[in-house]
Amino acid sequence: MAKTKELSKDTRNKIVDLHQVGKTESAIGKQLGLKKSTVGAIIRKWKTYKTTDNLPRSGAPRKISPRGVKMITRTVSKNPRTTRGDLVNDLQRAGTKVTKPTISNTLRRQGLKSCSARRVPLLKPVHVQARLKFAREHLDDPDEDWENVIWSDETKIELFGKNSTRRVWRTKNAELHPKNTIPTVKHGGGNIMLWGCFSAKGPGRLIRVKERMNGAMYREILSENLLPSARALKMKRGWVFQHDNDPKHTARATKEWFRKKHFKVLEWPSQSPDLNPIENLWRELKVRVAQRQPQNITALEEICMEEWAKIPNNKRVYNKVLR
Repeated sequence: MAKTKELSKDTRNKIVDLHQVGKTESAIGKQLGLKKSTVGAIIRKWKTYKTTDNLPRSGAPRKISPRGVKMITRTVSKNPRTTRGDLVNDLQRAGTKVTKPTISNTLRRQGLKSCSARRVPLLKPVHVQARLKFAREHLDDPDEDWENVIWSDETKIELFGKNSTRRVWRTKNAELHPKNTIPTVKHGGGNIMLWGCFSAKGPGRLIRVKERMNGAMYREILSENLLPSARALKMKRGWVFQHDNDPKHTARATKEWFRKKHFKVLEWPSQSPDLNPIENLWRELKVRVAQRQPQNITALEEICMEEWAKIPNNKRVYNKVLR
């Protein structure tokens, strides 16, 4: 049977108005072009509920009882990495047989959604305090100060596939809660390693690091690429350089190199790669490279350089990256 079109609210109200002035159901139906049974149903609803609005429909009964809903909600709240299969088994042991989609729909109604766990640095209390100190010291810094910073970092680019992910059940805006994240440590090895830098004005140089980097190699990279990048980006006088607290970066010889060159270095809290806006640029690069599907190391390097060069040199774009 074809589904009939629902009457508009105005039409339902008009039926009631005509009924109140004494017209019969048949007369109302003829005047409005409706079936007598339809008119009668609207009038009965109005008499019973004092409204012509649609009433809540009961629908099919829930497969999971309120007690079962509380149980699975409590389970994923304690352990967000619980899988749907685990919850299906828990409910089955309690006498309720459901499917995985039912689990997803039930938890979604509770405000919980299955999401990929964020990878964040493994933080000790001393790291937390250092990050908080950094945030407080720079809380009121104007945008102009950040636009005069050259941000830098190293990253590895995978040739095939992506790093494995874990899914967690969480509420909106809770992606960085410790229970919903995967602690990570510094990268070690990989297909190719890159060093790059950028500022609010655009990308600086990008180079491949072909050997295991030590302090001397890092200073050589800076000597050959940092100042040319600053000039190309037309940085203002007194620009500031940012890098993390890798031992190569904080070595006495490296600090002396910066002192002799009269370069200012931004003091940086340990274990804080997520505070560095270049991570957003690395992600953009990796997405672009993955779409090209390089088949070997040589092609991977070439595509990295090509895609880095294609990233628009647009201040508005980089201000978005910085945020």
